[in-house]
Amino acid sequence: QVQLVESGGGLVSAGRSLRLSCTASGSIFRFNAMGWYRQAPGKQRELVAAITSGGSANYADSVKGRFTISRDSAKNTVTVFLQMNSLKPEDTAVYYCNAQFLSGSYYWGRGTQVTVSS
Repeated sequence: QVQLVESGGGLVSAGRSLRLSCTASGSIFRFNAMGWYRQAPGKQRELVAAITSGGSANYADSVKGRFTISRDSAKNTVTVFLQMNSLKPEDTAVYYCNAQFLSGSYYWGRGTQVTVSS
């Protein structure tokens, strides 16, 4: 089993920054990739950014140049960070952490609300 614990959401004004973190613990030794998705009201969940165990990152076009994903691996945990700069009202959503494994299994965090006021 894998546990994902997210933190860092909140309410900010447009143009400000937030940093999200997600720590995975448990059976993470075959971790393949971790990432952040978001879901705004009435919209489908979409990929924001993801990073592989090898460190390769990819981003949604809408956040390129503003968001940066990074990871930190410890003995029994992996933490993924999403640094979000120059936030826009359209970035408002619930952000979900996702972890994928070589077995094909994947896990979701509970989500953290990000609200950007104009």
